[in-house]
Order: sequence, then structure tokens, then C-alpha cells
Amino acid sequence: MLNNIQWTDEDFNVFKIDGLEQRMEALSSIIRPKFQILGEKYSDYLSINLGEEFFPHIAKHARRTVNPPKDSWVAFSSYKRGYKSLPHFQIGLWDNYLFIIVAIIYEAPQKDVMASRLLEEIEIFNTLPNHFVFSGNHMTQEVISLEVGLEEQLEQALKKCRDVKKRDFLVGRYISREEAVLLSSDEFLELTEETFEALLPIYNVMVNK
Repeated sequence: MLNNIQWTDEDFNVFKIDGLEQRMEALSSIIRPKFQILGEKYSDYLSINLGEEFFPHIAKHARRTVNPPKDSWVAFSSYKRGYKSLPHFQIGLWDNYLFIIVAIIYEAPQKDVMASRLLEEIEIFNTLPNHFVFSGNHMTQEVISLEVGLEEQLEQALKKCRDVKKRDFLVGRYISREEAVLLSSDEFLELTEETFEALLPIYNVMVNK
């Protein structure tokens, strides 16, 4: 069953379908079955590697009444009933990118505390590959690379997450659509596990482990 996790142009083209109902229907039939498989696999992986039970949460986009979703994802958190209030991992798609991240979003009541922890141990980001990216807004595709010389932007993003109510912080890997559709299932699963492995220490700082 896991051999079915191979991304195609059809997956990414879901986000180009006009109309809320039509796009939601395509999300349900085309992308969510893959999220279901990934949810089962990586909730187990994270549970084993972080020493606490993780649960998968597939985005429902239930509040939308007019505008169709521009991205979708499966999130992983240690809370069975939701993920937005806690730091969490995500695997998801925009129309042009696949992403694998760990995130704190603005709904998290302790995001100022978690951002402060990351600021205090900001050197931990030096352990991540240069091709990883970060952002202060999970609602946009715009991200900044973790290249040497961009430390000031990273610090600013963490301070905004700490101090500004509507700011988030996410870090991880963005893979272009062109690259993603060339990956075999085994290659994608290996890449996902490598990415999560690199992000585990960031999560541990967030939760003060």
C-alpha cells in the first residue's frame, strides 16, 4: 500500500480547479487517500522517535464557504483532538510545492514561549541543511532559505512569532512540483524520514525536552 505514495501532476493540479465544491471533491478523492497512508506511517514514526503518542490530522477545510483551499496537508501532533494549539509536523501540497515541516501557528497559546526557546537555542538551526527553509506565515508559499548569511532574517522571524499575535513559524523542506513528481515512492518516503529526523531536535526545543 505504501508503494502508492508517488506524487503526480494530477495531485498538484487539484489546486487549480475552480470552485469550492469541485476542488474539495478532488481533494477528497485524489489527495486525501495519500494523506491517510502518510498519516498512519508517520504518526507511528514520530511516536517511536519522540517517546510520546502522535496522532494524524488531515486538513478538513471545514470553515470554508466560498474560497477553495490553496493548499492541504496532514498534520501530526501529540493531541488526539487537534494540532493547531501545539507545535506539529506537516506533510502537504501547494500547487507548486510539496512541503515537510515542523510548525508553530498563531492559534498556539504558548507560541511566545516556544519561539523564545528557539531564540535561546538559535544555534540549533545550524544543524539543518542549507536547502531547508523557514517562514513566519503558514498561509503563503513565500519562504526563506537557511543559507549562511540569513541568520538575521531567522532571528527576526522568531521574534515576530514571539511578539506578534498573527505570526507563525515553520521550518523544513520545500520540494518543487517538478522534483516531487520525479520521485519514486521509496525515494519520497526516504526523503520524508530524513527531513523529519533533521527536524526532531527543533521540535524538542519547542516543547522543552
